[in-house]
Amino acid sequence: MGAGHAHRLYVPRASPVHRLPPQCKIVAVLAFVLLVVATPRERLWAFGAYAVLLAAVAATARVPFGTIARRIVIELPFVAFAFLMPFVANGEKVTVLGLRLSESGLWGAWNVLAKGSLGVVASILLAATTEPRLLLLGIERLRMPQLITQIATFMLRYGDVVTAELGRMRVARASRGFEARDLRATRVLAKSVGALFLRSYERGERVHLAMVSRGYDGRMPALYDVGATSAQWTAAAALPLAAALVTAAAWMLS
Repeated sequence: MGAGHAHRLYVPRASPVHRLPPQCKIVAVLAFVLLVVATPRERLWAFGAYAVLLAAVAATARVPFGTIARRIVIELPFVAFAFLMPFVANGEKVTVLGLRLSESGLWGAWNVLAKGSLGVVASILLAATTEPRLLLLGIERLRMPQLITQIATFMLRYGDVVTAELGRMRVARASRGFEARDLRATRVLAKSVGALFLRSYERGERVHLAMVSRGYDGRMPALYDVGATSAQWTAAAALPLAAALVTAAAWMLS
């Protein structure tokens, strides 16, 4: 269950944010997202303040802003949905750049874009500063049932293994002259999916037998201590506490 599978999302740095225990960062990000969601959408300045807070965290963690910009494209489907809302929503119409758009749809689009983007960036920073294996340990320290964390751990570890197997099968098909040009290729691709399922199932059986032979009794051994001190909890609370001040100000001025 090695640690060599964190390179895609994890950005190794020796920063104060990286050194915080995972459970502290998980709680901080969750609280921050809840505060962002609770903010009235009409308080535009508040969302700017949240963005500044996240930028400060990114700078402290030394996570390149280019990395964040590349990863935020994951929310493009939600962006597309948000851009459609002013055209399909009902309510009073306003003219923007010569287009008749729904005012409630415009506010709804802004609500989705602002809150969704802030939540995505917060999650990106969490993933960039916490190795996946430690993230799962942090979730377990927050009283998540160990069975669920074990399933997530296996998915994390063997997702890359199955992906690599799929790549080898694709290379094998290409070496035999196969190209998916039309619907006739569906039969071959379907057989490949079935073969991949069988190989994955057999690999899982072998892994389980190997674990049982090494003493596995339903619980994974604790290899890392992710305990948190009061000082670490206080440091992690800086982000949600600052966000709480922004949220309170937004509601008082509404």
